[in-house]
Amino acid sequence: MDISSVVRSLHRPAGWLCALTTASTLAACYVVPIDPRTGTAVPPPPAAVAAAPALPLSFQARLYPANELASAHGVISATVTNDLQGRGTFSTVIGGESFSGEATRKAGSSREGLANGAGNRGGYITCAYTMNSATLGSGTCRLSSGALFSMHVGR
Repeated sequence: MDISSVVRSLHRPAGWLCALTTASTLAACYVVPIDPRTGTAVPPPPAAVAAAPALPLSFQARLYPANELASAHGVISATVTNDLQGRGTFSTVIGGESFSGEATRKAGSSREGLANGAGNRGGYITCAYTMNSATLGSGTCRLSSGALFSMHVGR
């Protein structure tokens, strides 16, 4: 039985036969991109593409007063950025003074770290923390004035 008798037996128009023939002919083909400027084939990208580095994560930390000196400031919000390489940055405003600094993990620990920041009026803040994940943790912070805060990090 030839293809034309199959087509007639299915009561299909001739256009259907052309479509089938074209589809079966192109089934083993692939498309090669052509550079329109030069008219030449564009080489495919390398098979093994390096994975893109993870983007830093930014999230909030809350500092709750833990002594009488800190209670005058109330609850403080801070912004923390974790570069996912064991380092990060933080910034906050306490009592009208802007603090910014760095955080790093302790040597040999993937969870515990220290953070230090300088204020724009000469004050400083020192924090010790433990992270439960890349974005959740807790610790304590002390201002140069003696104000002590309990810190909660996370979304």
